[in-house]
Amino acid sequence: MTRTLRAVQVSGRGAPDPLELMALLRGALTSSGDALMPVAASAAPRDGLTVPRSVAVVIETSGSTDAPKRVMLSTDALLAGAAASSDALGGPGQWLLALPTHYIAGLQVLVRSIAAVTTPVVLAPGHFDAHAFRNLAETMTEPLRYTSLVPVQLARLCDAATDDLRTRAVLRRFTAILVGGQAMPSELQTRAEELDLRVVRTYGSSETAGGCVYNGVPIGNTRVRAVGGQLEISGAVLAEGYLGEPERTRQRFSEVHGVRWYRTGDLGTVDPLSGVVRVLGRADNVIISGGVKVSLDEVEAIVRAFPGLENAVVVAANDPEWGQVPVIVAAGSSATRVELVETSVETRIADAVSSVLGRAARPARFVIVPSIPLLTSGKPDRRAITAAL
Repeated sequence: MTRTLRAVQVSGRGAPDPLELMALLRGALTSSGDALMPVAASAAPRDGLTVPRSVAVVIETSGSTDAPKRVMLSTDALLAGAAASSDALGGPGQWLLALPTHYIAGLQVLVRSIAAVTTPVVLAPGHFDAHAFRNLAETMTEPLRYTSLVPVQLARLCDAATDDLRTRAVLRRFTAILVGGQAMPSELQTRAEELDLRVVRTYGSSETAGGCVYNGVPIGNTRVRAVGGQLEISGAVLAEGYLGEPERTRQRFSEVHGVRWYRTGDLGTVDPLSGVVRVLGRADNVIISGGVKVSLDEVEAIVRAFPGLENAVVVAANDPEWGQVPVIVAAGSSATRVELVETSVETRIADAVSSVLGRAARPARFVIVPSIPLLTSGKPDRRAITAAL
């Protein structure tokens, strides 16, 4: 049994607003309407596609480090994710939508709102403005209030809350501020704690119907294990697979003793006693430098601990001697370059990386660019950054 897949442009002229999309989504979840594939305005039209009857939504991944995929999510998986989130956070409430709905984090805000029978408030698309967020949050009416953000959005809110008591009070009113999509810098987490904000670090992906690990702890019936150093996830939130790609589906989803597992491609560990999950970085973001494996994510974590480099990105560059080497890319101006040289920051960073990860991980150079290219999800566009080196 199959059903029609309807592609819906969720941005640009003529696109339905999120509340209209929410009505279409409700139909998709109840099988009274077509399955939905929310896409950006720039996406090419996709007509005549069908999906298995159980599939309610197809999410196209951003392809920040891998080729884009079309992830098929069932009604059961989406609602399981919403229920697990509600239980973990303290109950159903009202959401503030601040993320694009063609990504799973934004779409799940709508799913959670449907499950909670509440109406979300919607931040206008485009440049994220902390004061616009504050003004919108002040219109929320439910006792339990939530939002889902990426780290760069939280950073801007923390900047505003530092000097504006009104913004600080509004942010403290949130029952939980979910932050995911990428690793949150430790400095940002400290700032949020100092402002007394209830931040929840989330881990998950489109293949797990969004965040399924909160502050390192799996929620709902989600289980996480490490196999060969890579994290695998099981539970009701798992996707059905990839649309039109049975071989890729077999590579990423497997069944062991009657339990279905998703191989995330992320390096990590699971504490045998507490079950706390620690994500170390992407398995495909590892290079061989001088015959030694180097995780660019681990290098990046050290670099981002330095003041002013919280949004720096570490990518690979070819090298005639070492094969590949890490390169630090940060946003700034010519004055930034002068400051880095005069304060010996480059040397201190390189020494810090070498002392923790070894000589092979030592960054080869520091590149200053006017701005870091971003995907619409807020993640760094690593392919564009690497191509520009």
